[in-house]
Amino acid sequence: MPRLYHRGVLFLQSILLFSSTYCQNLMANTDNCCILDERFGEYCPTTCGVSDFLNTYYTDVDTDLQYFEGLLNQIKNETTTTTVIVTDMQLLGTKPQTSPQGIKDPTQKSRTMLDEITRYERTVTDNERIIQELQDMLNTNTQKIVQLKQKISVLESQCQQPCKDTVQIQEYTGKDCQEIANKGARTSGLYYIKPLKAKQQFLVYCEIEPSGSAWTVFQRRLDGSVDFNKNWVQYKEGFGYLSPTDTTEFWLGNEKIHLVSTQSTIPYVLRIELEDWSGHKSTADYSTFRLGSEKDNYRLTYAYFLGGDAGDAFDGFDFGDDPSDKFYTSHNGMQFSTYDKDNDRYDGNCAEQDGSGWWMNRCHAGHLNGKYYTDGTYSEADSPTGYDNGIMWSTWRSRWYSMKKVSMKIIPLNRYGDGGQQFSKDAKVNFQRRGDY
Repeated sequence: MPRLYHRGVLFLQSILLFSSTYCQNLMANTDNCCILDERFGEYCPTTCGVSDFLNTYYTDVDTDLQYFEGLLNQIKNETTTTTVIVTDMQLLGTKPQTSPQGIKDPTQKSRTMLDEITRYERTVTDNERIIQELQDMLNTNTQKIVQLKQKISVLESQCQQPCKDTVQIQEYTGKDCQEIANKGARTSGLYYIKPLKAKQQFLVYCEIEPSGSAWTVFQRRLDGSVDFNKNWVQYKEGFGYLSPTDTTEFWLGNEKIHLVSTQSTIPYVLRIELEDWSGHKSTADYSTFRLGSEKDNYRLTYAYFLGGDAGDAFDGFDFGDDPSDKFYTSHNGMQFSTYDKDNDRYDGNCAEQDGSGWWMNRCHAGHLNGKYYTDGTYSEADSPTGYDNGIMWSTWRSRWYSMKKVSMKIIPLNRYGDGGQQFSKDAKVNFQRRGDY
């Protein structure tokens, strides 16, 4: 490219030199000159005009040629650089890309930063939601506190007045109701008892017969005023209300029943009293009733069924659903279950399904802590879980019939049968043959 430029320059210089010499000897006139282009002057077709034209534009053309030469050199250099880059890219396409140790891909860094930002935004959003929930809870609790303060004020004003209701607690005490009766008590009501292994005395309702036989009552159902769907601790300690007239519902407490029923070498008899919505009454009696300790989950055991026209539902019942119905609905030897402590033999939780604590098998044929259904008859549609969850005793009324009134009470075996208690002749003969009477 430089040699071509130099040749062009020499050629132009030769033309200019020749034109200058020639044009000095030739004078232009109308015969030897034609005006083809005003830029060439009056010397056309001689070379004088061309010489002047070239002299005029030589400097600019020379500058342009030098500029173009520079551009060509730059293009050449960049072409070389481009060739090297293309070669490197081809090599990168055939080899795994490596980067210096410890330097991460900028794109990956950007993605990581975006992920962190997104995570922080979510955390902020979650915290704002939690703060709002806590604020709502605070507002709710504040309202409850105000309401409680108002109730306290009302109660304080009432407490300023003399008590109108009094509860008479009898003065006799003993290890059970029978010992209290043995000391001379003849009035049914509230008494303090202290079983042999009890750490302190507690209140019970004693049902005392005119003959002096006394029952310790540990369960009463009569109007549905108390919800029997309680947890393990509540069934252990007891719940409901004791009244001197025995007109309230309650569960004495598994621990108390255990202390009473296991304290003596003389076993206890359990009596179950039932009343339907037509006023009919019936009983079921069981010999040698015991309730195990909490360590054994208050296991129910008895020796045998003594009698009673309510039938022996604790022995199970054949509902016709399965050949094993009677075996899997018996209660002797079953541990106590609640919705929060499942000790039954069912894959599910019978106490949770039936809504109360009881000595569940898989599940039951008798269930005296069940849901209180007014008018007795109920159906699967009435039960929240579709199961027979009423106050039932299947050997006397159907599984879909809930009793109106129920009680459970115990008496020492040596006082059973006195004072007119139900005691069939056959049962008494059988009882005497066993040597337990």
